[in-house]
Amino acid sequence: MSRFTKIGADGAQLAAEATDHVAVLDTKLGLIWSADYVGERHTFADAQEACASLELAGFNDWRAPTVEELFLLADRTKFDPAIDTDAFPSAKNDWCWTSTLDASSPSDYAWYVYFGGGGAFCNGQNDLARVRACRSVSPAGQ
Repeated sequence: MSRFTKIGADGAQLAAEATDHVAVLDTKLGLIWSADYVGERHTFADAQEACASLELAGFNDWRAPTVEELFLLADRTKFDPAIDTDAFPSAKNDWCWTSTLDASSPSDYAWYVYFGGGGAFCNGQNDLARVRACRSVSPAGQ
């Protein structure tokens, strides 16, 4: 069984070979991910807002992932980018914000994941990075 199930614009599950999906159900993490990045590059605060205001696949409860969630989306058996490119075809070797603040300096730094190799790092909240939204799966499966 595949870890990822493609989701269409109407929220319905699609065939594995579909290429017009807008979201991806992650059965390992119990999350639905946006198939594409949310907009272009954002500051940390703007990334959080971009995810919170997203309406996609019939859902409006999107958020930025925690560092733990996004780190587990990275596939370290792949490189440039370190992610499943069938599920996430627009993925780039780039930084993606999480919602996790850095504990040592929460007003200045936050965590993000680098999808060139799949590592997680802290950086200044005013730096620009991409963001991929997620939402928790309801008990009914979506």
